[in-house]
Amino acid sequence: MYTLSVRDHFMIAHSFRGEVFGPAQRLHGATYVVDLELRREALDADGIVVDIGLATQVLREELAALNFRNLDDLPQFAGRNTTTEFLAREIFDRMAARIAAGALGPHAQPGPGTPGLASLCVRLNESHVAWASFEAALPQG
Repeated sequence: MYTLSVRDHFMIAHSFRGEVFGPAQRLHGATYVVDLELRREALDADGIVVDIGLATQVLREELAALNFRNLDDLPQFAGRNTTTEFLAREIFDRMAARIAAGALGPHAQPGPGTPGLASLCVRLNESHVAWASFEAALPQG
């Protein structure tokens, strides 16, 4: 399996509901370093997993929708604890949709009988000692 990883970051504010979160129940900020790992069985016709510049650009575009936002104010997250794990899945879903729509080029799109991307892993580094990730196969058409 071939992999390509790109990295970016975003900053948010949010709060959590539930005693398990202790002081994080109050509004607080977080800066996440995001590692996106793209995987495929075979390289494309150009000998790459995907274009590294394009992968960086698309990740940056998706993170821009969250950057410098209070997640408690966003309707799509109403009633949810926007934990690191939750956000890793959210970014995975956003990137998977962009890949399916062709944002990383036609050779990256997964599908039956095509050698496109096979899976993704999104890792959110909350600090230098704590992180969470979500990874899964991409739907194949």
